[in-house]
Amino acid sequence: QVQLVESGGGLVQAGGSLTLSCAASGSIFSINGMGWYRQAPGKQRELVAAIRSGGIHSGGSPNNADSAKGRFTISRNNTKNTVYLQMNSLKPEDTAVYYCNADIKTTWGSPTSVYWGQGTQVTVSS
Repeated sequence: QVQLVESGGGLVQAGGSLTLSCAASGSIFSINGMGWYRQAPGKQRELVAAIRSGGIHSGGSPNNADSAKGRFTISRNNTKNTVYLQMNSLKPEDTAVYYCNADIKTTWGSPTSVYWGQGTQVTVSS
């Protein structure tokens, strides 16, 4: 069984910063891509940033969506199976539930499956 647990959300004023963390645990053989999505009320879930990896011990190349470029930075610690989202210069329109996901193989021969965290609320006040 695999779990992704996010943390770090909360209430912040416009212009402030937050860092989200998402730790994967359980039966993990390897983790490929990891990413952050968000969903605001009444809107579809959208990609915020994603980071790829050639393997569990490899680094990654970040890929940020337009809404995050220049303000959000995704990073990962492969030894901790953790992905981070550093968010700076936050705006009220960044208010949403933020979800992490990861492409995980549980054994050498298993297919890659996508796992999601439960989400963490980020609220930016004006």
